[in-house]
Amino acid sequence: MTAKRIIVGDDRSADAGAAARWALDEAARTGALVEFFYAYEWPEWAPAASMIPAPAVWPDGETDRAIRESMHEAVTAATQSHPGVRTQISMVHAGAALTLIERSTDASLVVVGSRGHSAVAGLLGSVSVAVSAHAHCPVIVVRGDAAPTRPVVVGVDDSASAHLALDFAVEQAATRRVPLRVIRTWPPVTGIWADSAMVTRTVTADERRPLDELVAGWRDKYPQLDITAEAVVDHPANALALASTTAQLLVLGTRGRGAIRGMLLGSVSQHLLHHSACTVAVVRELPAR
Repeated sequence: MTAKRIIVGDDRSADAGAAARWALDEAARTGALVEFFYAYEWPEWAPAASMIPAPAVWPDGETDRAIRESMHEAVTAATQSHPGVRTQISMVHAGAALTLIERSTDASLVVVGSRGHSAVAGLLGSVSVAVSAHAHCPVIVVRGDAAPTRPVVVGVDDSASAHLALDFAVEQAATRRVPLRVIRTWPPVTGIWADSAMVTRTVTADERRPLDELVAGWRDKYPQLDITAEAVVDHPANALALASTTAQLLVLGTRGRGAIRGMLLGSVSQHLLHHSACTVAVVRELPAR
């Protein structure tokens, strides 16, 4: 993928710092510009009694200057750690999620931390979920601190978004010069027959043939890339969560072929954004090349 601009959400939290490092490493590989992006909405309230001095509805210049100074510190640190990477900063008085979704139209990647500053500790950030569900380019949610020699893992099925995810995963693995594991799952038997001796659920050669043919096509395009195709009898969320423990990047589509098509983000993707042991890439669209 020819990267042009990586937008990294920066709220000065520890997770945002991890996102910035991931974005800078990616830009060093691809030559992209990294945009440090800060968005905040000032509370629009004022005391009801007119005799009480009311705060300004919008922040004054001092607040903006303090934020910009903090962001310039981040750029200075980036210049020292990644001297060849071009950077810029931007700040808006608006909601982070909606603005990132809008700006994703002209971006190659949006990179966010798994959690930002929140009143509810321990929850996946709402910005991460919303942007992953609606962005017009791949979204990276940075988790863990995996070794750069670990493989890239991608979950696939028959859906269009899964094929986009595979496209993205192949290029990530090729750029990083690491193996690619392509995992497709088939549902296990459940209910009263689950423990029956009669159940010997395995993936047949006919069932896995489309997976093997799909991977064979990518091997032809990238003969130097080590690609393995894995057919697993398991729930996809469980299989991919397990695979994430030995991966550096887990790549997903936004929706699979589940029964609930109207969800903003597929249940498997939702689960893995919360529980993956490594960084997650959610691919809804790919940028123009």
